[in-house]
Amino acid sequence: MQSENVYVRARKVVQEVAPLLRVVRRQDRALADQLKKAAQSVVLNIAEARGSDAGNARARFATACGSAKEVRAALHIASDWGYIENHTATHLDQRLDEVCAITWCLAKR
Repeated sequence: MQSENVYVRARKVVQEVAPLLRVVRRQDRALADQLKKAAQSVVLNIAEARGSDAGNARARFATACGSAKEVRAALHIASDWGYIENHTATHLDQRLDEVCAITWCLAKR
């Protein structure tokens, strides 16, 4: 099932983002807080979608995709400002792109 697959993928991204939060927080508390909230939102909205009727599920998957894009942007900013390595942001960007693609497809069902 695609929704289970994307949930697992999103959790893996959160697990990779978690240690970066400490690094970013030392430089920019506001960015770290936003990154954390957006990453949580991805997983939580996917979970909520999996237990919702079709209309609400589509909305939650769309929100999860938007939150994944927000995580990507926060990681880009952290990289641009030198808080994290560029290759780390690029790696996670690819993982988040997969999450976005799946959630976008699920939102359009």
